[in-house]
Amino acid sequence: VVIIGIIITGFLLAKKISGAILIGIVATTIIGIPFGVTIIPEGIKILSLPPSVKDIAFQFVGFEEIFSWEMLIVVFTFLFVDIFDTVGTLAGVSSKAGMLDENGKLPRVGKELMADAIGTVVGACLGTSTVTTYVESSAGVAEGGRTGLTSLATAGMFALALFFAPLFTMIPSAATAPALVIVGLFMMGPITKIDFTDYTEAIPAFLTIIMMPFAYSIADGIVFGMLSYVALKLLTGRTKEVSKVMWLLAVLFVLKFIFI
Repeated sequence: VVIIGIIITGFLLAKKISGAILIGIVATTIIGIPFGVTIIPEGIKILSLPPSVKDIAFQFVGFEEIFSWEMLIVVFTFLFVDIFDTVGTLAGVSSKAGMLDENGKLPRVGKELMADAIGTVVGACLGTSTVTTYVESSAGVAEGGRTGLTSLATAGMFALALFFAPLFTMIPSAATAPALVIVGLFMMGPITKIDFTDYTEAIPAFLTIIMMPFAYSIADGIVFGMLSYVALKLLTGRTKEVSKVMWLLAVLFVLKFIFI
């Protein structure tokens, strides 16, 4: 069913049909019914009221230990993971949207990280799952999304979807998997800009790409790529190509692996 979904979504994308990924998910869900992949519960309700967050919102405990050494380690670990996970996602999505500058950098990364930080704080206060930047945003970019209006429209649709939760829970993972595969394909585009004749550039890039799925973390993939980049530049006598920030981060990550 997943392969069928990938083929359907790929065909729609090749034909430049708007909403190709969404149509692919719906089509795969329907195709999954006779295969027993999509399960339709008996007596399913289409509408339902979303659950209240009053039992989990602002339920903070353990503040007396917030300045302990153990808590500081936890906080800084999450900080590094969140920063590099977000930066990696922003770089990939911005590249797909053509929003990087001439040097391949994020021109407004400060504001983008601030928005991500505010979302993380609000999500934590409400007791929800992490509110952060998701690489699946590439699907919206592929459909033409470029401005904040896209995010507001998406948020509105999510709010509306809360009332149709029973209907959306029917969608199997086999229907959403093709969309994730296509998103992965979108993220592979910048590979063509890597200089594979320069091994001090190619090997770190390869390690970054391969370690993300192996470590199940965008942040860990970036860390492995960064450390290998600094090490190769150092061993080949090309230290001038490594920025001061890169040196600092490399030292911090080595210390992290040693002591945490």
